[in-house]
Amino acid sequence: MQVGVREVLAALIVSIAVALLPGIGGTPAGAQAPIAEGPNQPILFSHKIHAGDFKIDCQYCHADARRSTFAGIPSVKRCMGCHQIVASKDAELQKEVEKLRGYWKDARPIEWVRVHKLAGFVYFPHKRHIQVGLACQQCHGEVQAMTQLAQVAPLTMGWCVSCHAERKGPLDCVMCHH
Repeated sequence: MQVGVREVLAALIVSIAVALLPGIGGTPAGAQAPIAEGPNQPILFSHKIHAGDFKIDCQYCHADARRSTFAGIPSVKRCMGCHQIVASKDAELQKEVEKLRGYWKDARPIEWVRVHKLAGFVYFPHKRHIQVGLACQQCHGEVQAMTQLAQVAPLTMGWCVSCHAERKGPLDCVMCHH
């Protein structure tokens, strides 16, 4: 396979950027410890209970991940699909279920606080990553063990490029920067 000048230049630029620019490095295996504490949310939602204890697949709630750029946040309707009939035996957790039911009754969306953020100039299609079999945990950490969701991977250019290089993914700049 013949490598073009554009590919060589792109690889060189990325290599130099990863080596020299502060804050963009990292390895795709990223630390599993939170980079920062997760934000307080309008409802105390535990991924540990839903994805861990009950083994609900990520894509059941984040259904857009397999077909869109964005994974999406589940609607109140999606949550109520279970919580119309499912309650918690724990009194404190039941208070959170009641908050959810209040949003449903008032026909209001839950205003979740975003946890995972990328720069505005970065194009990240969840769909492509799901299609090649990348587990959600690779970027989001062991979500099924988190009571409070927090970002664990730096999600920097260097971190992503390292993952692409390791898995022989595309390294062309325009794949992520439009």
